[in-house]
Amino acid sequence: MTPWLRKLHKWVGLIVALQFVIWMGSGLTMSLLDHESVEGHRHRAPAPALRTWPADALTPHAALTHAGRSVQTLETMWLLDRPVYRLVHEAETWLADVKTGEIVVVDGATAAKIASRDYLGEGQPETPERLAQANQESRDHEGAVWRVDFSDDDGTTVYLSAQDGRILERRNTAWRVFDFVWMLHIMDYAGRKNFNNPLVVMAAAGGLWIALSGLWLLVASFRISEFLPPRWRPQRNIGLYAQDGTKLRLVKSRRGDSVYQALGRSGLHLPSNCGGGQSCGLCAVRVRGNAPHPTNADRSHLADGQIKLGYRLACNLPVRGNIDVEVAGGKELWEARNAKVERVVAVTPFLREITLRPATPVGGDFQPGAYIQMHVPGYALERHHIHHPEEHRREWEDLDLSPTLINKTDVRRSYSLSLPVEKADGCVTLLARFSAGPRVGKRHPVGKASAYLYSLKPGDTIRFSGPFGDFSLKPGDREKIFIGRGAGMAPLRAMIHARLDSGASERIHFWYGARRQQEAPYLQEMQDLAKSHINFTWHLVLSDESEPQDRSLHGLVHECASEHLLNSHTDLNKCEFYVCGPPGMLSATLRLLHQLGVDNHRIAFDDFKI
Repeated sequence: MTPWLRKLHKWVGLIVALQFVIWMGSGLTMSLLDHESVEGHRHRAPAPALRTWPADALTPHAALTHAGRSVQTLETMWLLDRPVYRLVHEAETWLADVKTGEIVVVDGATAAKIASRDYLGEGQPETPERLAQANQESRDHEGAVWRVDFSDDDGTTVYLSAQDGRILERRNTAWRVFDFVWMLHIMDYAGRKNFNNPLVVMAAAGGLWIALSGLWLLVASFRISEFLPPRWRPQRNIGLYAQDGTKLRLVKSRRGDSVYQALGRSGLHLPSNCGGGQSCGLCAVRVRGNAPHPTNADRSHLADGQIKLGYRLACNLPVRGNIDVEVAGGKELWEARNAKVERVVAVTPFLREITLRPATPVGGDFQPGAYIQMHVPGYALERHHIHHPEEHRREWEDLDLSPTLINKTDVRRSYSLSLPVEKADGCVTLLARFSAGPRVGKRHPVGKASAYLYSLKPGDTIRFSGPFGDFSLKPGDREKIFIGRGAGMAPLRAMIHARLDSGASERIHFWYGARRQQEAPYLQEMQDLAKSHINFTWHLVLSDESEPQDRSLHGLVHECASEHLLNSHTDLNKCEFYVCGPPGMLSATLRLLHQLGVDNHRIAFDDFKI
């Protein structure tokens, strides 16, 4: 129940929190508004002096007799300087002259004079407007009303009864602002006066539900072991197995640790870009025996088939008793390699090819599609340590980078092979994107790993682990369609080279997307491959439509691939798809392939776990 409750708690909390913000904002606005201005006292004239009632006025009894109809109440009042009787019967109200008993009508001219006498200021009355019924500003009154606007800076309006000429309301700009925020505050968007309307009740009930569900989630996620020192917790064993069933070693742990924490404490670092934060999905392991119920994080990063086979995220897998898990990578988990930087080439302004020569020869497990984990140490780099070619100066000058780039703790980041090691003379070739990140103020929070990699020079020594990953070419000679964007070029390029160098004869399509041609790497290389291999076609798709390129397509790469190839293909289920790129592009492409009816087992992808 917890996963869906957590999700519901999040969305209901978002709605209630938004209303809380509205309540606080409207309450603050009302408290800041001047009460005298809201009430219209600033332009209200003093009450007139008491006047003597005429001696020759009809007696009340005579006035009632002259009315000739039923009257419930009779009052005396003044209409400007004219004494009148005010008579009421049920919802009907009318005025009668106190001397003749004749009905007195409140016309526009009279309304303008009454409003002007009530008004204090330099504004002039505009032509009165008769309303058949009260509007929103005079909503508390029934019957026809006269509206008289004044030409002052406060937007003053006086409302009078069209039946008896009494002043009903004095409105102005301050009152209108108050009335609007009052509507937001009480959530009565129609009448603006019902404080107990259903929306307020629902919001209150939602707040109560948020509090109760939050309490439940706190209890459900609370682990007493997180507050106990390790030596107070019982010792447990983690059996570590390779994917072929070979037992690798036994790791000592403590109850309450996660498998990721326990292995890391023993020097066995599972692949991870998030440091165990349950956001990258790289640390998946397979539980041997009965796997615990999958968490929301497991479902987010693992396929349904993997979950059924017992795969769980190690960073979210608690050690309650002795547990056996299978891990990918074998001894590479606890062994790190040294390598020397042999070459650094800026292939685009923010994509850099880095060639590493390992201290010991690499094996056959360094296959196209695999990735390594770079060990990034703590550093403090001056801005000038990041070199870029002169032709890329303009792009780099647009980045407002800090004078000093700092990484306080060791981190690991994943980078895919961008060329088969056989083709690179046994070297490991990477394609690294410089991650400037989103703007925060005027500074770009730079990626910790990309800043380090972009400071490397030939001759520098680095450390890495791996290879890892299951993104690889499928056996066979089916038609292959590669779709990529950004640094997704790396594994797709390695796979294409591997197939073409092996003499593959199947059709191979490569669709690659970039914003501008300047941001697309290996253009000449891909064009040369297309010329020298009749079975390989290369398509560059630019999303910036202002870029004038005769040979390129414009739009989004997955949409262009669909329009120019997939929609007209005779049988897509005879093809294999390899997709790699940023999360947005990847999810859109996978959604497109599913809509086209492509089976999941025909699709291989790598999302870089970002």
